[in-house]
Amino acid sequence: MDAIRCKEWRILPGLSLLEDKTGHLVFMIAHVPIFFFLLWKLTNGSSIETFRFAFNIFLVAHLVLHLLFIRHKNNEFKDWISWSIIAGSGMCGILDLILL
Repeated sequence: MDAIRCKEWRILPGLSLLEDKTGHLVFMIAHVPIFFFLLWKLTNGSSIETFRFAFNIFLVAHLVLHLLFIRHKNNEFKDWISWSIIAGSGMCGILDLILL
C-alpha cells in the first residue's frame, strides 16, 4: 500500500542495484500486471479457493520478508500505519489459512 512512499525497491535484491529513478519505474511497472491478475482472479471465481489459498500464502510470506529485512539500512517501513498494513494482512492470511 505504501511501498512507493517507502521506496521498497531499495531493499529488494536486484532492484536495489538500480539507480533510484530506474528502480522506482521498474517497481511501479511490475505492479501493473500483478494488480490486473488480482482483479481478474477475484472476478473469475472458477478457482477462487485455490487463489484464496495462494494469496494467503503470499500475505504470510510478505510479512516474513518484511521481518527479515527489518534492519536493512534502506528500510523506511517504520511507522505504525505501514506495520498495521503489513502485519495485519499477514495475520489475516494466517487466520484464513487456519479457517480454510
